[in-house]
Amino acid sequence: MKYKSQNVAKLYFIAAIGLFIGQILFGVTMGLQYVWGDFLFPAIPFNVARMVHTNLLIVWLLFGFMGSAYYLVPEESERELYAPWLAKLMFWIFLIAGAATIVGYLLFTYSDLAKLTMNDLLPTMGREFLEQPTITKIGIVVVVLAFLFNIGMTILTGRKTVVSLVLLTGLVGLAVFFLFSFYNPDNLFLDKYFWWWVVHLWVEGVWELIMASILAFVLIKITGVDREMIEKWLYIIIAMALISGLVGTGHHFFWIGSPDYWQWLGSIFSALEPIPFFMMTLFAFNVVNKRRREHPNKAATLWALGTAVMAFLGAGVWGFLHTLAPVNYYTHGTQITAAHGHMAFYGAYVMVVLTMISYAMPIMRGRTANNEIAQTLEMWSFWLMTVSMVFITLFLTGAGILQVYLQRYSESPLPFLVVQDKIALFYWLREIAGLVFLSGLLVYVYSFFAKGKEVGEIKEITT
Repeated sequence: MKYKSQNVAKLYFIAAIGLFIGQILFGVTMGLQYVWGDFLFPAIPFNVARMVHTNLLIVWLLFGFMGSAYYLVPEESERELYAPWLAKLMFWIFLIAGAATIVGYLLFTYSDLAKLTMNDLLPTMGREFLEQPTITKIGIVVVVLAFLFNIGMTILTGRKTVVSLVLLTGLVGLAVFFLFSFYNPDNLFLDKYFWWWVVHLWVEGVWELIMASILAFVLIKITGVDREMIEKWLYIIIAMALISGLVGTGHHFFWIGSPDYWQWLGSIFSALEPIPFFMMTLFAFNVVNKRRREHPNKAATLWALGTAVMAFLGAGVWGFLHTLAPVNYYTHGTQITAAHGHMAFYGAYVMVVLTMISYAMPIMRGRTANNEIAQTLEMWSFWLMTVSMVFITLFLTGAGILQVYLQRYSESPLPFLVVQDKIALFYWLREIAGLVFLSGLLVYVYSFFAKGKEVGEIKEITT
């Protein structure tokens, strides 16, 4: 590790993994509630489990992005972090606020939580993914602004690289678009219209810049390929991601009362969205094939390549499957949407954070890479989580196709709950795959404590 202040990232990574475990536990709970409706009722109703599951996903990924930035930026800027003390302070504020919010979901009814946090003064609660009390949202803004100040000053007063500037652009976009979570109009169309400015423009816009810059940084470190080559790829990928992702927001405007032209814009630009993910796959494999060094951290290399492939499949292919307006007319809001969401989040963002943790954590613990046994366990965890996520996606896709036919397309459509009962087998299979995913995550955590033979140092490849 080149700079002492990079150690700040360790706090963020540990918190991220802890919250990730919580997210999956609630996901498994929800999966069981799909087929056993009274499970943990009334202690943890389905709506509460779902709210905790999705909120933990967002919070732990933000911890992961922040940790990645705190590790990456000092090395790219060739100087210590501008204010390490501020990074540590914001960590504890964010962790306590996040934990208190989750506890609030579990201990209070949502209406009582709204009254307790004085939501009526500035109403922002009640929307999917943005259920956080207004006071928590304000806390997130404070934390993110302090984080951007810290990262921005480090970059501005140090060396400026394409990787760090693309990362900063994505992080600024993350902060700006989150401000729309404070806009909660009475008009339902306006509410849904601007709600997507947070949700879509995060995950299909600025988060892609964060993902691409983290992946580029790790690939530079483990392959030794010329930075200029990676930067050219990075420019093309982020340009395509922003062009397709920004206008592609229109595929969420098909059926909410917006003008008809959104069906054309949303369909055309959404069809382009798989392209940057496919380019990212080509980029990752091309860089690894042209590597100039053999890095002992094989697990990090596997995570990096897996990120590119799974992001293309989840965000690209499964997104395209139901994003054209004539198809989406039948599929929107079905389990096909859930299938796309699960694989896209895992492939694009969960895996890139795990890639960074896999690369950086051993270095922050005083070694180039984890020992052989630890890496073997970590690679087993990769396959357990990735293959189980593929099956989760396939099972949800099967459930969604049947749901569309039985509920929306057939000559005699069946009621929603009748259809849910008929496709319950897919939910049981999804639950089994979810338990396998949880086991893979536990193996991943255990790999950090496994002892074994230390690996060698980085070997330069001479041509």
